[in-house]
Amino acid sequence: MLDKQSPIPMYVQIEDYLKNQILQGDFVIGEAIPSERELTDTFEVSRMTVRQSITNLVNEGLLYREKGRGTYVATPKIEQPLSGLTSFTEDMLSRGMKPSNKLISFEKMIPEIDIMHELQLAKDEEVFVVKRIRYADDKPMAIERSYLPVKLVPNLELNDIEGSLYSFIEKDKRLIISHASQRMEAVLVKREDAEFLQIFMPSAVLLIERISYLTNDVPIEIVRSTYRADRYKFISEIRR
Repeated sequence: MLDKQSPIPMYVQIEDYLKNQILQGDFVIGEAIPSERELTDTFEVSRMTVRQSITNLVNEGLLYREKGRGTYVATPKIEQPLSGLTSFTEDMLSRGMKPSNKLISFEKMIPEIDIMHELQLAKDEEVFVVKRIRYADDKPMAIERSYLPVKLVPNLELNDIEGSLYSFIEKDKRLIISHASQRMEAVLVKREDAEFLQIFMPSAVLLIERISYLTNDVPIEIVRSTYRADRYKFISEIRR
C-alpha cells in the first residue's frame, strides 16, 4: 500500500490512505479506525510514524481521540462563511439541518461596563440576557449569550426567543439589522461550557463576539458565542 521508494514521507502516505478510506466511506462516522499497533504492523513502519499521521488527521478534524478507548472518525465540520449576516437558525436551515436550542437563562439586568459601552447605553439602562445552547440535528454546537437593550425590545418574552432572535427583531419589531462587526479567537473552554457542549477539559473552542447594528447605526444586539472547535470551522473568501 505504501511506496517506500517514493520521496513522499511515509507518514504523509499513511495519512492520505486513511483520508481516502474515510472519504470513500470505508470508515463511517463514529467508527474506530485500527489501533496504532495494527497500523504499525500493516504498514511496517514505526509507531511514531503512524502516530504523526493520526495526529495530523485529528488536527484536520477528520478523526478524534478518546482517552483510553481509541481513535474514531469525526463528524464533518460545519463550514461557516465569515461574510454575510445570518443567524444560527438560518445557517442550519440553509444546510438542511434541524436547528434547535435549549434555554439556560433569560433575565433582565444592568449590564457590565463593556456591554454597556458597546451597546451605547446609559448607566441605568437594562439589557435582556439570553443564554442558550444551540443544536444542529440534536448535537450541541455552541453556547450563545445574547444581550439586547430593553429600550429597543421592551416586551421581549420567552416565546419570542424560541427561534431566531433576528427573525423576531425584524418581523415582529420591524427593525432592520443592516450590518455587524465580529471578532473571533481561540480559547480554552470553561468548565461550565464544557458540560453544556459535552466536550472534555481542556479543549479548545472558538469564542466569537458579534455586535449587530440597525440601519441608523444603533447597536441592537451583542452575542457572545462559544463554538465547539471540533464541529465548526470558519471560511473566508479573499479577493485581490
